Amino acid sequence: MSDAARTDAPAAVDDEALRKAEEYIEQEEGAANRLTGRLGAFLTIAAVAMSLFHLYAAYAIVPTQILRPVHVAFVLFLSFLVFPVSRRFRHRIMAWDWILASLAIAIVVYLILGGDDFTDRNTRPQPWDIFFGAALILLVMEAMRRTIGWILPVICICFLLYAFLGPYLPHPWTHRGYSIARLVGFMYMTLEGIFGVAVDVSSSLIILFTIFGAFLQLSGAGRFYIDFSFAAMGGKPAGAGRTVVLASFLLGGPSGSGVATTVTLGTVAWPMLAKVGYARDAAGGLLAAGGLGAIISPPVMGAAAFIIAEFLKISYLDVLLMAVIPTLLFYLALFLMVEIDVRKYGMGRTVFAKVDTVWNLTRRYWFHFLSLVSIVVFMLMGFSPVLSVFWAIVVSFLTSFLRADTAMISYDLFRGRGPAAPLLLRSPLVEALRTGSIGMLGVGATCAGAGIIVGVVTLTGLGLKFSGIVIDYAAGSLLLTAIYTALVVWIIGLAVPVTASYIICAVIAAPALIKLGVPDYAAHMFIFYYAVLSEVSPPTALSPFAAAAITGADPYRTTMQCWKYTIPAFLVPFIFVLAPSGQSLLLMGSAQALATASIWQIAEVALTAAAGIFALAAGFQGWLLVQASALQRVMFIVAGFALVYPGAVSDGIGYALVLVALAMQWRAYRRSGRASGMGHKRDGAAAG
Repeated sequence: MSDAARTDAPAAVDDEALRKAEEYIEQEEGAANRLTGRLGAFLTIAAVAMSLFHLYAAYAIVPTQILRPVHVAFVLFLSFLVFPVSRRFRHRIMAWDWILASLAIAIVVYLILGGDDFTDRNTRPQPWDIFFGAALILLVMEAMRRTIGWILPVICICFLLYAFLGPYLPHPWTHRGYSIARLVGFMYMTLEGIFGVAVDVSSSLIILFTIFGAFLQLSGAGRFYIDFSFAAMGGKPAGAGRTVVLASFLLGGPSGSGVATTVTLGTVAWPMLAKVGYARDAAGGLLAAGGLGAIISPPVMGAAAFIIAEFLKISYLDVLLMAVIPTLLFYLALFLMVEIDVRKYGMGRTVFAKVDTVWNLTRRYWFHFLSLVSIVVFMLMGFSPVLSVFWAIVVSFLTSFLRADTAMISYDLFRGRGPAAPLLLRSPLVEALRTGSIGMLGVGATCAGAGIIVGVVTLTGLGLKFSGIVIDYAAGSLLLTAIYTALVVWIIGLAVPVTASYIICAVIAAPALIKLGVPDYAAHMFIFYYAVLSEVSPPTALSPFAAAAITGADPYRTTMQCWKYTIPAFLVPFIFVLAPSGQSLLLMGSAQALATASIWQIAEVALTAAAGIFALAAGFQGWLLVQASALQRVMFIVAGFALVYPGAVSDGIGYALVLVALAMQWRAYRRSGRASGMGHKRDGAAAG
């Protein structure tokens, strides 16, 4: 155990650590202006108007050709006013910001007023069409640059150049090439480019879920989930680690943000982890791993999960269903790693001062669990995902009034104690509506930018070309194709956020897997899980870097610790790609999948995957009952990979290696116990 791990726990996370952690959140969500006075009030009103419009669109009927452009107009307008052109101009709005924001509105007004004639002439656009369309492409890239950085705009430029320069490229990348007019017409004047699938999901689902997450936070649900986890898991040797795992699931599920979950939980949990003996790097890795689970955990998951449903033309409930077993396996991996930590680091029983008992917390704040599960309940009742989250927001709002300390509008407003307008403007309700819109501006800009990429891929047929190249390199091998695809997704994820990484790879890499017989839903879930790795892969490893800022650890060593905690679970996607039996982990196949035979198959594959995760956890930790020898570590790791690869032979080899390694561990454990006992006897004899 390192000296850092033996030091007394810090009393609290200092302001400098919080400032650094906030910087990593800003890298993911953009460095927003903090404005007060009239400008601050104006931005609040605009953000609240955006949220109210989308809540209205969820309940009423707003035509698609209106909803998507208006959504993009809101995103661009607020992005240019909330995010400065550079840090030098932060916390003020410059003249050029107003010009760009106004131009964004003009572009969409021109589109809407054009009516059906505007859409019909997309193959032969007029000069003003080209002007506004080109301006929209430039504004989208500038909004992405302000909110998430330079990399994705540069990628968009590369795709646009590919569309222009097609005839001059070598085989097999060559294509006919497209003029500016044709490209602008497709991107701006149809629902296939910027206003395509990604913006459709952003305007109808993602913003509603960000509003829902804001309602949960502002009604006190986030604080309750952390307190509940502390009360349920504290006081045991593995209590600190278990608390992080459980709290990350409860807190991350509604938020869907890895960095925000890591920072929110880390500020509370880091002193506790240090107290029980976690080294700074290990604590940061565990916190980041828990935050990573937020992106793959129902009922909200990350923004890419909504796009999966739209790409595959399935319900969001099906996506949640597909995520159930992989999510359980992910948290099983974390729990196993935490349990091994107790033995590896010799953590003793540490009792924490609990905020309250589980019973008292549940008795007073049970309605926060109701808000969390209401989305799934509404979906099971037959409501669409959009209406389900709409009514879940209503439930969260109404149940907040069951207690005065969680009410989203102060009771003083109803009692007439003070001016109504200031009380309402400062209420959690207004803050939730404002946060819901501001919090998704980066995702909204990313989705609009992804529309540029998808549009180029659709026009040029790049997806089929790329899949053919991957299959050729893999010589038709499904295993090699899956490995190459995972590498492509991971490499792209090094530079761009999860949502953009998934969208890019879904259109250029998924066809390769589908060509080789992998069902489309399995291929897309495979890509989604490896896109999530962008959260823990430098240089965009924002979750580990934020955790390192809180714990004071080295960011890159923290990243490696996070990989150690999560890598067992991230081999699971290979199971549902490489064999039909493995696809049962995704619980797809309608009623036939629920037949008795299928249930046994699902159980068998899930148990085999769990055994593989167990073996990998022991191998990567280098510890189980006692410290593992080099041979035992190799045996556990090889067994884990064998169990992850579907097939009777590989499963047999995997189970055999696990049993042999366990027998060697048990023998070493018995020897260490006898040696300890003999030592005590000798000490007693000497004392006598």
